[in-house]
Amino acid sequence: MMIKETSLRRDPDLRGELAFLARGCDFVLPSRFKKRLKSFQQAQIQSKPEKKPGTTLSPPATVPSSPGPVSPAPHVNNVVSAPLSKNIPQFYFPEGLPESCSNHEQIISRIEAAFMDIEDQKADIYEMGKIAKACGCPLYWKAPMFRAAGGERTGFVSGQSFIAMWRKLLINHHDDASKFICLLAKPSCSSLEQEDFVPLLQDVVDTHPGLTFLKDAPEFHSRYITTVIQRIFYTVNRSWSGKITSTEIRKSNFLQTLALLEEEEDINQITDYFSYEHFYVIYCKFWELDSDHDLYISQADLSRYNDQASSNRIIERIFSGAVTRGKTVQKEGRMSYADFVWFLISEEDKRNPTSIEYWFRCMDVDGDGVLSMYELEYFYEEQCERMEAMGIEPLPFHDLLCQMLDLVKPARDGKITLRDLKRCRMAHIFYDTFFNLEKYLDHEQRDPFAVQKDAENDGPEPSDWDRFAAEEYETLVAEESAQAQLQEGSFEDYETEESAPLSEIGKKDNKTITSSFSEKSGKLQSVDEE
Repeated sequence: MMIKETSLRRDPDLRGELAFLARGCDFVLPSRFKKRLKSFQQAQIQSKPEKKPGTTLSPPATVPSSPGPVSPAPHVNNVVSAPLSKNIPQFYFPEGLPESCSNHEQIISRIEAAFMDIEDQKADIYEMGKIAKACGCPLYWKAPMFRAAGGERTGFVSGQSFIAMWRKLLINHHDDASKFICLLAKPSCSSLEQEDFVPLLQDVVDTHPGLTFLKDAPEFHSRYITTVIQRIFYTVNRSWSGKITSTEIRKSNFLQTLALLEEEEDINQITDYFSYEHFYVIYCKFWELDSDHDLYISQADLSRYNDQASSNRIIERIFSGAVTRGKTVQKEGRMSYADFVWFLISEEDKRNPTSIEYWFRCMDVDGDGVLSMYELEYFYEEQCERMEAMGIEPLPFHDLLCQMLDLVKPARDGKITLRDLKRCRMAHIFYDTFFNLEKYLDHEQRDPFAVQKDAENDGPEPSDWDRFAAEEYETLVAEESAQAQLQEGSFEDYETEESAPLSEIGKKDNKTITSSFSEKSGKLQSVDEE
């Protein structure tokens, strides 16, 4: 609707009203506009000051001819009022919230004092631990600090170059997550990729007292580092983007866990990310499936995991690229060790948020973001065939579907979303029902009240993955100890020791495990070099 009255177009109050009306709805009806304009004009006339005696009225403005009736002109203000603006404080700080009273100079003074105690004021990678503590950072930030200050090129870092780098970092980055990414990421990058973690983790392998036995087995370094990197991205990279941002670092416990490495000498006590026992379990499981030992497993190899407990249809979905990175899986039909880490953790801990997302992607065949009844029936068909082959009468799909809908309680009838599975806290039972026959039968034999009690328990109990890794490690240690004693010819000693509890056997020196396992990894050395 066009306003032809010049006084109305120049009226700032009316213009503000029109702007307010336009913001309120996407489509302004003419009738609504006329009603709003009429009420505004009446309010302007009522607020018009009364005319004092002796004053003359200003001549009316000339109005161009128009087909419709012309409404009376409202009062025109001589002074144009500025638009009302609200002073909204900054609420988004991508580099962390700046401190009101910064103590940058005190930190710089401590760094200068630390460099004064070093010969020629040049610190190598081993002396960077003192500098990291002077900066108020955890010990294992020393490798990223060393690289960020240019120490990798020269083999040392001078006090002057480090202070210049650290002063710039303090000005631009205000919390630990932002500082950590700045130190570890590539230049002009604001996120971390997988290869960015290699120098940090190599320093952990070289210097942590709980990993000293790995010095005699350098072939394990790259595999341990790969395992830790995959576990970091599995837990921290909630966006599945392959790049960890400062926001994801802040929401995770990674920096707190990294700081614990300085305090805990037994690295196996830190079950998140860094546990060597967990790495040992994952790598042994991969070795058992990798029949040709080329560090890749085929679809047939993966189907043999846990005595073929997983269905062929879900394994086909894994190799379709639904949850794997790169084109190796889709084109060549091979899964790398890094992808196997994701599979194993997801398979053994289906309560984990990443695991729930992992299997949802696999079951969502058409990629529409919901699990339809057709997709559920597609996966359950194979379960029925396998149960019939075992002589077990399967539950009809309609009856099973009613159970699953009661279990999940989806917000929309007939469609199960990722949000529904995360909210119901029974995702592990749901997933096992459709593609893991062994675990499905175990759930069927359990007391339903015990299952509900487990779901309602919020205590700090170990996760399903922690329990699985602990049990498998005890079993693997017992097997390795038995093989070592048989090779030494001391079968009688093994018979006497067999009665000892597994916990005591598992506490043996890791050298036994490493030496026996080195024979396996030695065959793979040429593959890594290629």
